[in-house]
Amino acid sequence: MNKANKIIKVEGLERSFPSTEGKGETQVFGDVWFDVKEGEFVCLIGHSGCGKTTLLNILAGLDQATSGHVIADGFAVEKPSLDRAVIFQGHALMPWMTVMGNIDFAVSSRWPAWDKEKRRAHCQQFIDMVHLTGSENKKPAQLSGGMKQRVGIARALAIEPKVLLMDEPFSALDALTRGSLQDELLGIIAQRGQTSFMITHDIDEAILLSDRIVLMTNGPEARVCEIVENSLPKERTRSDMHTHPNYYPMRNHLIEFLVNRSKSFREELASASYDPKNPPVVRPAADGDTLNQVAS
Repeated sequence: MNKANKIIKVEGLERSFPSTEGKGETQVFGDVWFDVKEGEFVCLIGHSGCGKTTLLNILAGLDQATSGHVIADGFAVEKPSLDRAVIFQGHALMPWMTVMGNIDFAVSSRWPAWDKEKRRAHCQQFIDMVHLTGSENKKPAQLSGGMKQRVGIARALAIEPKVLLMDEPFSALDALTRGSLQDELLGIIAQRGQTSFMITHDIDEAILLSDRIVLMTNGPEARVCEIVENSLPKERTRSDMHTHPNYYPMRNHLIEFLVNRSKSFREELASASYDPKNPPVVRPAADGDTLNQVAS
């Protein structure tokens, strides 16, 4: 991974909406700065109301910022692009199309010059990858919730995006299905070196999947509190990550943020040492290096 190559750069981003009273505007978040490097998996954690989904929609080009910029692979994000695939909370499948048809629709948009046989062969690779072989001709109504999300993952990966954007894709699934899909996603992304950005409420999901975790304070007027570097080994799995000595320091640090610091961070914002362009970077570890800023 080339750590110097920042595929996504978020610079001074703000999103405001007209207030419900009809006077002025309410800022959901503002002065947000962070980046996503090539081949990196970044999670964003924050309570409801801090603008997580709104932020992801801006990254995807589905919404426009009030001010600030998102730069994707050197270009300003102004509209959706096939270089940025999105997996939503809901499967967002077209109910009249089969599994193959839903994925082929995306592939034909990416490569319109390909003939049907070439597209189908390409789609089949990704159907097999998410273990849906044999379900190619089923429609969404014939699939379980987990299978529908597998189709969404296959469809997103099939267009070979530079960035995969995910909006809590497993939140509506039962624990066993969610865990299974997390494991599969981790393996697929590791195999492909896929650059990924995901928003989640699930601390263990973030620890399992991410290289870095962006912490957002409560909204309105949410800010990036800090960026946590994952100090667990890269080859961690869901079944063994709790055995690593840095697991509980990191988990406790994230819980402390969600329970307390996400609400009280406005006091830290007033500190002269806080620079929104360079949020503190921490690496929770068993040796007590939890609150020390580390090199970006």
